[in-house]
Amino acid sequence: MKQLKAWIAQNKFEFLLLLLIISAATAVRLWNIGEYLPFMGDEGRDVRVVRKLVTEGDLVFIGPRTSIGNMYLGPLYYYLMAPSLILSDFSPVGPAVFVALLGVVTVWMVWFVTREWFGKRAAIIASLLYSLSPIVILLSRHSWNPNVMPFFALGCVFSVWRLWQKKMFTTLVPLGIFFAFVLQSHYLGLLLLPTLAVTWFLALLVFRKAKKLKSFFGNSLLGLSFFILLMSPLALFDSKHGWGNFGAIKTFFTDRQSTVSIKPWNAIGQIGHVWNDLFITRIVTANNQTIGIIVSLFIVIGLVLVILKYRQSKNNEKLNASLLLTGWMLAGIVGLALYKQSIYDHYFGFLFPAPFIAVGVIASKAWEGKLKLLVIAGVAVLLFINLQKNPLKFSPQRQLQRTQEIDKSIVEKSEGKPFNFGLIAKTNYEEGYLYFFELWNAPVKEIDAQNVKETITDQLFVACEDSVCEPINNPKAEIAGFGWAKVESQWEVSGIKIFKLVHATK
Repeated sequence: MKQLKAWIAQNKFEFLLLLLIISAATAVRLWNIGEYLPFMGDEGRDVRVVRKLVTEGDLVFIGPRTSIGNMYLGPLYYYLMAPSLILSDFSPVGPAVFVALLGVVTVWMVWFVTREWFGKRAAIIASLLYSLSPIVILLSRHSWNPNVMPFFALGCVFSVWRLWQKKMFTTLVPLGIFFAFVLQSHYLGLLLLPTLAVTWFLALLVFRKAKKLKSFFGNSLLGLSFFILLMSPLALFDSKHGWGNFGAIKTFFTDRQSTVSIKPWNAIGQIGHVWNDLFITRIVTANNQTIGIIVSLFIVIGLVLVILKYRQSKNNEKLNASLLLTGWMLAGIVGLALYKQSIYDHYFGFLFPAPFIAVGVIASKAWEGKLKLLVIAGVAVLLFINLQKNPLKFSPQRQLQRTQEIDKSIVEKSEGKPFNFGLIAKTNYEEGYLYFFELWNAPVKEIDAQNVKETITDQLFVACEDSVCEPINNPKAEIAGFGWAKVESQWEVSGIKIFKLVHATK
């Protein structure tokens, strides 16, 4: 505490700026979070799993299923969600608040890492821009496994940095832990591995010269042990189910016709598109294509000049930080350029902090080069275009509240009797609705074709999110499994049509 007070006393202006940035980051991530909260099938599935984990001790060995490749992630995110779900009395808002707060911590971490690498000015610029990026804000405002990746990815890179430059072999333990969380956030976190492996090898050379190989390898083994321990639930599940997940991962990376190419030169034609159109323009410049091109060139040319400047001044620590930052982005962009499917914003989660740190260091060096007005103008433009696309400027969808309202209506209409439930929707499925039925102890039953007598009730409620809705003879399993039926009544809640079906023979 004394050290913190002393630091604040010596850096009052920087502390004030950091406090303002953290306050802004907190506000845009937490303001009215419940009404903006996405709550559909995936979110409902996650809270159902975690609630069973907490209330029934139903241990989880696999995480969410990936959108492509028929693969499953590990369960770490579910365990990460559990405390916040308990503290919020099982409201889905609790895990969303946790993710938002972790996003705020990531803003602080961007400042902290950038300050150690490049100094206070670069750190303020990087953390300010990162805190107000619309995509970063949007993905920080709801509970979803990829949304925690930026924190853990930055933790990985900073860990190998301190291992390499500060000779702190104890960082190998958090490295193993952080990387396990990265992989269980999204498998594209594997693209972080080349950067970590190369830096680990460079650190090995450092420790070899210092004759501390025993400690280095001992801590490497310890870090690896933590990584294996955290990945073991998924491995145990896979071993008991014929290694299906491992096979899916293998197919994903070897079926090069439709997924990825292992030939690096195949990425050359896509690097510019992935770097400028998909990464910088989306993440840094809020989809402003003109400014995106300028910032893309600014980072590429600027990093080259920064590296040459640090090399000329023989500032090896900052030179190595620049090389690590460049390698981190280059490996990620080349890897994604080899990917043959659509690339979504959250796929860049392991890279999110990197371009902002790059802008920070380049702007800082430009400031030192007497280009202060240009730096101020550039940062102001980036802030303006990002604030223009701030997600809070748009009306909330109130998905969570709508789901609750519909469920309450169905519970009332069920008159305390057991019922089945089905949802007709192109982009959603039943899990979100089922969560509140279970939370409120409503007598909902999911139809099981292997046990129809116990699971088919006398009434089926169908919610319809599509503009055209025909519940009778609908082929969806949750509805077709009910059998021949007729509509007894229908009504509307929050713009959603709801049908009560009964068996046609009655």
